[in-house]
Amino acid sequence: MDTESARKKIEALRQELDRHNYLYYVKAGSEISDYEFDQKLKELEALEKEYPQFNDPMSPTKRVGSDITSEFVQVKHKYPVLSLSNTYNEGELREFDNRIRRETNLEPEYVCELKFDGVSISLNYLQGVLKHAVTRGDGVQGDDVTTNIKTIRSIPLKLQGSGWPAEFEIRGEVLMPFDVFQRLNEAREANGETPFANPRNSTAGTIKMQDSSIVASRSLDAYFYYVPGEIKLTDTHFENLKLASEWGFKISEHTKKCSSIDEVLEFIHYWDNERFNLPVATDGVVVKVNSIPVQNDLGTTAKSPRWAVAYKFKAEKAVTRLLSVSYQVGRTGAVTPVANLDPVQLAGTTVKRASLHNADIIEKLDLHLNDIVEVEKGGEIIPKIVGVDTDSRHPLSAKVQFIEKCPECSTQLVRIDGEAAHYCPNQATCPPQIKGKIVHFISRRAMDIDGMGEETVELFFNNGLVNNIADLYCLKIDDIASLERLGQKSAQRIIDGLEASRKVPFARVLFALGIRYIGETVAKKLTAAFKNIDNLMNASYEQLIDVSEIGQRIAESILNFFGNEENCKLVEQLRHIGLQFELSGEELEGTSDKLAGLSIIISGTFEKHSRNELKKMIEQNGGKNVGSISKKTSYMLAGDNIGPAKLEKIKKLGIPMINEDEFLSMIE
Repeated sequence: MDTESARKKIEALRQELDRHNYLYYVKAGSEISDYEFDQKLKELEALEKEYPQFNDPMSPTKRVGSDITSEFVQVKHKYPVLSLSNTYNEGELREFDNRIRRETNLEPEYVCELKFDGVSISLNYLQGVLKHAVTRGDGVQGDDVTTNIKTIRSIPLKLQGSGWPAEFEIRGEVLMPFDVFQRLNEAREANGETPFANPRNSTAGTIKMQDSSIVASRSLDAYFYYVPGEIKLTDTHFENLKLASEWGFKISEHTKKCSSIDEVLEFIHYWDNERFNLPVATDGVVVKVNSIPVQNDLGTTAKSPRWAVAYKFKAEKAVTRLLSVSYQVGRTGAVTPVANLDPVQLAGTTVKRASLHNADIIEKLDLHLNDIVEVEKGGEIIPKIVGVDTDSRHPLSAKVQFIEKCPECSTQLVRIDGEAAHYCPNQATCPPQIKGKIVHFISRRAMDIDGMGEETVELFFNNGLVNNIADLYCLKIDDIASLERLGQKSAQRIIDGLEASRKVPFARVLFALGIRYIGETVAKKLTAAFKNIDNLMNASYEQLIDVSEIGQRIAESILNFFGNEENCKLVEQLRHIGLQFELSGEELEGTSDKLAGLSIIISGTFEKHSRNELKKMIEQNGGKNVGSISKKTSYMLAGDNIGPAKLEKIKKLGIPMINEDEFLSMIE
């Protein structure tokens, strides 16, 4: 065979195998036998080996993966990945419907989708070819797991048909089918290995494996359900999914358009029972407004779209015996009671422990030792006790009493007014608090110190090497290398990780300090508003709550933290060590106070920028994004397709409206 004939044969085989993959894994149909498919795949493998000049990373032969190990890199999401608000009853779902109709003055059409219980993934295509597969991560950025995702045969490496945008993104869920999960656990038990707890956990672990050939052997599947609204395909979510199906994506055949909330509830009632006959795990139904212009008008909160809600099916329950109650102390000092149970099977896992949350829950349940209790998996994840069989209780069984002193340091516990939890106030010497703060500080989303983990922190603490986060930077290679399970190589890696952490940006440093209620998003808001740690430390209550999304609880937590002399000393130590406590010149570029004191609401669709980009510009220029209209709203930044209800309210309150160009001129 000459070179040109070989090229044509290779291309023809690739196209044919791609088509058969699609028919089998996406459409659940087949035109040829497995044997015929395998023979064609072997023929292609042989030709690619003989003619390496025609190598293509998107070839069907590459789906088997390789044993090459590579670290995952972080990729920023072009469009933020939000979480869905959850509801558990019909009343809340009707309230959702009433709000949509009230705010839009429309009778909305909905799309109902099965809520698959897997791992979220975002696929990015450039000119129809898979470029990145990125995990949800923190919603802003996630891990690039493209090599592993390529092994999933229901995911197109190249888009079919035509009409797709040059740059295209779609989101979905990676899952492990029940039968694959069962075979995997049977094999693990036969090899003397611990079986996986449930399909979701095994999926999460699988897509993060470094050996993609093992990923390929686990036969993962994937369903897709969302094209970001900024990508303009059609005017409805349902039509977008139909297009995606034509381009090769696996869309659930059970997705349905509903013209009323009653139809939505019919769909939910049907699948509440029928879900047990599906080949993959589902834990609810997602309800979305179908119209994309209406979606854009409704907008989002900081965490969730306002045009969608997840109805969660009621959790499975089991009955077992309460053996004892133990108490855990977290890094903030919060003390959490934990019920120790007779092992029981529940929702595919063996449950031995359940959270009791706080003293009020224990009192409400009227728990006694050796009680027969009803255990439920809240949201199908966290086991909790939801009922007690008091009729079967032994008359001499002891009532469970919440402890008065810290189980770790014996300090008298305190309870803050208005809060349910008890706290150990001994931040300085209570071991779990010290270790917890250090573990949080070194974590991936905080300082991301390479070579360290919870066990390493335990080792350092037990050997008297660290008593606070600043002590980490006093560690020496010889101190580390002499410890059990560590050597020169591990020690050098940790020292290098600590050195690299001096360049971690201010927002992550602030998050790493572990101030109560200061998560990643709040830390970014605060650093953008105050620019450096001194401004934040000296901020008044009024200045703090004036920052977008900073309320009373967060403001008081910040004031309490910096009102503690030891915390201020710690910050000074870390500043002296060289950590970043101010925004860099690059981060400050494009920022100003031109919108200081202004509260702006965004509504509609825009020509030059996405809504998220406009929100970022407002914050960068000192303004405050607001999600609802009030007398305090300074401006409405108005695009196309604004809902009539919003327009009416804006006019009634006399709030000025500005368009995109006027807004951009304000911040020039």
